[in-house]
Amino acid sequence: MAKTTTESEPLNVARKILARHLVEGDPAKDAELGIRIDQTLTQDATGTMAYLQFESMGVPHVKNDLAVSYVDHNTVQIGFENADDHDFLASIAKKYGVVYSKAGNGICHQLHLERYGKPGTTLLGSDSHTPTGGGIGQIAIGAGGIDIAVAMAGGAFHIPTPRVRAIVLKGELRRGASAKDVILKVLEKFGTKGNVGWIFEYTGPGVKTLDVPSRATIANMGAELGVTTSIFPSDEVTQAFLEAQGRGGDYREIAADEGCPYDDVYEIDLSGIEPLMAAPHSPGNIVTVKSMQGTRVNQILIGSCTNSSYRDIRTVARILEGKHVADDVEVGIACGSRQVTRMLAEDGSLGILYTAGCRILENACGFCIGAHMSPRTNAVSLRTNNRNFEGRSGTKSAKVYLVSPETAAVSALTGKVEDPFAAEIPSVAAPEKFPIDDAMFLYRETAGKGVPGTEIVRGPNIARVPAGAPLADGLQAIVAIKVGDKITTDHIMPAGARLKYRSNIPEYAKYVFEPCNPAFHDICLKNKETGKANVIVAGESYGQGSSREHAALCPMYLGVKAVIAKSIERIHRANLINFGIIPFVFANPADYDAIAENAEIDMKGLRKAIEGDGILTVTVDGKPVVLKTTLSAREKRLILDGGLLASLAAQAKA
Repeated sequence: MAKTTTESEPLNVARKILARHLVEGDPAKDAELGIRIDQTLTQDATGTMAYLQFESMGVPHVKNDLAVSYVDHNTVQIGFENADDHDFLASIAKKYGVVYSKAGNGICHQLHLERYGKPGTTLLGSDSHTPTGGGIGQIAIGAGGIDIAVAMAGGAFHIPTPRVRAIVLKGELRRGASAKDVILKVLEKFGTKGNVGWIFEYTGPGVKTLDVPSRATIANMGAELGVTTSIFPSDEVTQAFLEAQGRGGDYREIAADEGCPYDDVYEIDLSGIEPLMAAPHSPGNIVTVKSMQGTRVNQILIGSCTNSSYRDIRTVARILEGKHVADDVEVGIACGSRQVTRMLAEDGSLGILYTAGCRILENACGFCIGAHMSPRTNAVSLRTNNRNFEGRSGTKSAKVYLVSPETAAVSALTGKVEDPFAAEIPSVAAPEKFPIDDAMFLYRETAGKGVPGTEIVRGPNIARVPAGAPLADGLQAIVAIKVGDKITTDHIMPAGARLKYRSNIPEYAKYVFEPCNPAFHDICLKNKETGKANVIVAGESYGQGSSREHAALCPMYLGVKAVIAKSIERIHRANLINFGIIPFVFANPADYDAIAENAEIDMKGLRKAIEGDGILTVTVDGKPVVLKTTLSAREKRLILDGGLLASLAAQAKA
């Protein structure tokens, strides 16, 4: 971040908004910054835990400008758990002054972009793809639920002083290429690891050629890069979008000052981009569509928070108009919101899609998180969503490729991968006016105030949030599991069918590391019974993916006291600290190879190391290994107290 907190020097967009929201820290010292949060959002997969934690803080109502609770993830209701959680979320929203978006209204990021996001403000969301809001010039950041709870209670959100990389866009996309191809090009260059602490700011003349849905797609998948957030300027394109949404009063211009500095600059010529796809099993595994042309496809799914706008789905309908999808391919369409679905119904697009043989799915996240539409064994599935981790689709043997709506549509016609450059791709203009229907947003009239006497509905799946204990001076620990590189939060805490247990930590904890070692839960409990702490050892980029704090909370419940890795991703690192788990990295990465699963680790002088420089020499089966962790003063306090909830409780007693 620029070495200033004023706007007297030229600032880029990201630094300008952060400076206006700075409440703690000094950017000149490259230290941790605390920023004021204007808006928060939650979704039902993470929201129950966020609101349970907010409730425990004893605050009478939300204190930030706007809090919205979206139900969009677990909308398929098999068993009582999801329905009970939705009732809990609705009652919490009414009591504490949160706007509640009912199931079926749409996907949180698409809805927030349409109805609530404001340029120049800050948004914190309990979903890793919250940076979608960067498409309208909003500093939008994904975080764990407990961080959202603190923001709703009026507290600051803390981030390391970020570096800002300018992604300079020049030229204009050719017909058949889209925003999805742009972000895949960025992923090809920068990968899914090594971008912790960066903000990617899109600038240059090419920005003017991208509408807001395109910008949102690019900002959304910044989550796959591992950056803090991504952001675009707020300009006349933004203004036109907000006016079309009936929100012209929310517009403000946010532009980078002339001559403002960036920490790095990378240029992309949009005219040179060709259709791309992310091959299994990583969003960073980029290949050209042309190189995969002719590959047999079994399933095609279009939608998710990444590509479910009106323009996206209307384009698909125009491509399929008067045609029929191949007999041997299954095609599903999930619109991002009721607004999008209504527009497609009114302009005839839904009829076109039905006639073409597509299945129309609910306005929800479903297929992206493996909650439904899992492909058959060994299937090839083309999807327009943002992640293709192994098994995330619900079928471990499936090969999932991430593609643009254009590539998905032309491939649906033949049942094989097809290059949209070889097809006739229609041009779809941005609507001049969107139909407005906010009827499925409840409690708007009491937002920020709430209804104090509201009874909270608690089904049997809603359990208390466990709190950690103060850190011991030393620990005798066991390596409960050793995993490799790029372990995602889906590896740690499976989504799909298991996500219904999200409000019940003792139950959900039974499935920690299920894809890697189903016995992990039992191993941890056995170690706890013998008085041993549990440690996780990992390679590079540990904790990729979701902001789901359960990937830290459930291990904490099982007695995990430390993660030792070559590197740890931003959101997951923050979640570990919030729940009192020490995020260690190897001083010498080669020591990773010397530690075996089930190894015994003697961690003497632990509190002293945390209070000091964060360097700790441990013995692993009698051999010394040097670990290190870099913690702010605030983070040290959280680790020493046993996590954020324990720390807040200690402060309340003091």
